[in-house]
Amino acid sequence: MSWNVFKFCSALRALGSIMILLVLGIIGLSYYALVVVNYGPALFRGGLNSLTALLVLLLFHSLLVMLLWSYFSVVLTNPGFVPPYWRPESDEEKGDADPLMASEYNGPGAGPEQGTMPSDSSNQKVRFCRKCNQFKPPRCHHCSVCGRCVLKMDHHCVWVVNCVGAKNYKYFLLFLFYTFLETTLVTVSLLPYFLAFFSDGDITGTPGSLAAIFITFILNLTFALSVMGFLILHVSLVVANTTTIEAYEKKTTPKWHYDLGRRKNFEQVFGMDKKYWFIPAYSQEDIKRMPNLQGLEYPMRSDLNLLQEL
Repeated sequence: MSWNVFKFCSALRALGSIMILLVLGIIGLSYYALVVVNYGPALFRGGLNSLTALLVLLLFHSLLVMLLWSYFSVVLTNPGFVPPYWRPESDEEKGDADPLMASEYNGPGAGPEQGTMPSDSSNQKVRFCRKCNQFKPPRCHHCSVCGRCVLKMDHHCVWVVNCVGAKNYKYFLLFLFYTFLETTLVTVSLLPYFLAFFSDGDITGTPGSLAAIFITFILNLTFALSVMGFLILHVSLVVANTTTIEAYEKKTTPKWHYDLGRRKNFEQVFGMDKKYWFIPAYSQEDIKRMPNLQGLEYPMRSDLNLLQEL
């Protein structure tokens, strides 16, 4: 008898508010240990201590704003669900090629004359979800926790209490990025205070503040190392224009037909406007000209180019 992990999906849904409170609790503890106990009071000591404290506090609060902005963007943003009554278009209904797939796209796989991409129909079968009772667009998967099909689903994350999909994947990556920077900053800033626990000298502070420093250092070091691993993993996925699910499914596939080159792959997630790359938002121009941000269409490499590379 095989073990079915999906029977625990209802329990994962119940973890929602608990996980959000846990994240906020860790942030609050870090704020207390770093700002209230140590570097806040150091601002008034004068000299180099004040300058160092000012720099640490500015970096900490700047990263904290970006971390919280990215986190709640992932939590509150619809990852991308299949529109009601959606069905795949036939070749006759598609009409002219999309701007991104024609005039604006000149990457690998572009056609020899006008830069058009091949039709999806020759490379993919039309898929149907029996649980949702509807057609599934390309790169769409059913999430048993959310109970719905998610566009370009990467995974369901208990930490953000949401699926990570086409419309919030960028926000999730930024959340990982700013979490890594923030936890690294806290770890490095509290390292001298943590090492003081193992020295022969007297340690000043109340038992509560000392415990907060010790626990905060351990937690932030642990999160910095673990998030770094996740960040490296997802950077490699972005570079290859794939998701966690797709990376598992295409183990035996020698070439990935959605791989358009590193720059185009990056732009499919972060957009073309560089001013928006490091904030959890997209420019209106990106939203208008990049249908892949909506999760229903994706340019592909031509079969001819794939055969030439094999």
